[in-house]
Amino acid sequence: MSENDQAYRTSKRACHTEEYGTDGPVDKDSDPLLTEPPHLGREGAGPQQEPGRVEHAVIKVPAVTVGFWVVKVAATTLGETGGDWVSMSLNLGYLVGTAIFAVLFIGLVSAQVKAAKLHPFLYWGTIVATTTLGTTMADFADRSLGVGYPGGVAIVFGLLIASLAIWLRAEGTVSVASVTTPRVEWFYWCTILFSQTLGTALGDWVAGSDRGGLGLGYENGAMLFGAGLVVAGALYLWTRMSRTVLFWAAFILTRPLGATVGDLLDKPVAQGGFNISRLYASLALLAFVVVYIWIVPQRPARSESQ
Repeated sequence: MSENDQAYRTSKRACHTEEYGTDGPVDKDSDPLLTEPPHLGREGAGPQQEPGRVEHAVIKVPAVTVGFWVVKVAATTLGETGGDWVSMSLNLGYLVGTAIFAVLFIGLVSAQVKAAKLHPFLYWGTIVATTTLGTTMADFADRSLGVGYPGGVAIVFGLLIASLAIWLRAEGTVSVASVTTPRVEWFYWCTILFSQTLGTALGDWVAGSDRGGLGLGYENGAMLFGAGLVVAGALYLWTRMSRTVLFWAAFILTRPLGATVGDLLDKPVAQGGFNISRLYASLALLAFVVVYIWIVPQRPARSESQ
């Protein structure tokens, strides 16, 4: 019993004795002293929370684990081969391909925002949509707009920084653990889209020898971006560098890694590729992603309130 409750009972007992001249036994059901006193000092009229029970915000993105990065690289590679298949193999062009994948992206993000919990296939389907859309957007900027690989990298990098800056200004953080409201989810997915597009542009710039590219080739490009991921992992394990900064750095680096691996699979042998059909490569990667998600459990990340 709290001190306030004890004081309440003592006061009421004194009044009862003064009025009725007795302090003897009374009927329990009619005695106001034996009924539950009001909850003095407690604000709010809602139901009391059970002891030890804490309500947490719902977060609908997977926990960042090794498995997360395995699926991420496979999904980004799928985005490269799938985007090229639609825009190049089907000869629809970059603009039409971008329009198709933009509709798919908006539809999947809307479904993701409306979902009540994490649905792994919906989440990774949305990731694939950002990679395919990012592929066609980067190719449209590099080739159709005629700005070359350096120009495309500069444009998309500016869009990514702007997206992060607006998100940070509005919410005070760009941590994945803060993705618990519809508005933050849209910030998250727009930032994901620009990071995927930047990754495609970076991969083309490093590997390609035309349009201002560095000409390192697909194998060297894949090794370069793979080394960057190793460095990010080492910084995560052995330093106190911001986990949010390292997450976004690794997220961006997995995209050009996937882009160069995708180009390595489907480009002609004369250009340093394996000349595998874009359709077959895409179907094989899709099967891998589906089976991996089905076999390996996906748990949601912890929100900042947990």
